[in-house]
Amino acid sequence: MINIYNDINALEATFRKTPEFEALTEAVATVKADEEALQIFKNFRKIQIDLQQKQIAGEDILEDELVYAQKAAQLAQQNAKISAMLTAEMQLSKVIEEVNRILVKPIQTLYEGL
Repeated sequence: MINIYNDINALEATFRKTPEFEALTEAVATVKADEEALQIFKNFRKIQIDLQQKQIAGEDILEDELVYAQKAAQLAQQNAKISAMLTAEMQLSKVIEEVNRILVKPIQTLYEGL
């Protein structure tokens, strides 16, 4: 019997060794080591989560909330350490997207020609 979870766990271990994951790990450590960058990022992240929760709940997002979120995002992007971390995260996301594309390929193949 095939146990896909063994393969997935092996993939996860390999994933942690990719240059993209290692770059993100280093970038996160750099942000954590800088108290100012860490606080800016935590604030930015909290605002993102709060707005997402409002959207999920079907609540309207107020104009002043959007303006505040945009200012927080600009402040985060202006910080070189945070910007480098977000860039590293985007590079890692590309790897995840490719893995996902490969994983769903058998399903897509099943539906071809319907």
